[in-house]
Amino acid sequence: MRKILFGVIITLLVLFTFKYCGDRQDDKIVLKESTALIQEQIKNVGKLVVTEGHFSEVFTYKNSKLVFGDLLEAEKQAIVIVNADVTIAYDLAKIEYKIDQTTKTLQIISIPKEEIKISPDFEYYDIQADFLNPFEAKDYNAIKKTVNTSLMKKIEASDLKSNAQNRLISELSKFLILTNSLGWTLVYNETPIQDFSQLNNLPAILD
Repeated sequence: MRKILFGVIITLLVLFTFKYCGDRQDDKIVLKESTALIQEQIKNVGKLVVTEGHFSEVFTYKNSKLVFGDLLEAEKQAIVIVNADVTIAYDLAKIEYKIDQTTKTLQIISIPKEEIKISPDFEYYDIQADFLNPFEAKDYNAIKKTVNTSLMKKIEASDLKSNAQNRLISELSKFLILTNSLGWTLVYNETPIQDFSQLNNLPAILD
């Protein structure tokens, strides 16, 4: 009787051991598959997200200087029409992240800052210049600098940056959907992201 009981116990221990080892192996396989899926999603999202806009400006450029010992004032001026294409982009290939298999977390360490590119086209009209104060390279550089400053103010006042941030959040939401479906946690700025409302607060963090 004891031999039978002992045999039953040994059999149960062996079965339990095989089951435990099998479960551990299955867990490792699932973990590896989940990690591979997350890495693949990051690779798919790692692209350039671009928002485009167009702005037009009309400037009157004036410059004067005193000559002949301040006896005369030589003036020059021009009307400048500027048509500019503007792009705001996030290079998501530059996202820094860390995958922790032990805690099942995808931690976004940093998100690249937006890249603003202004491509202006200048048309000059009614150029008037004195012989003693001609148009020079420094005048055109001053015009370009003034235009860029003015366009940056227009960009800040427009919805171009917010549209770009919305596109960024749309891409990052794919991380949240995937991690939630796999039972993982998405973390940014040391804060677990559990729902889309937290993602919508990212622009305040990015500014």
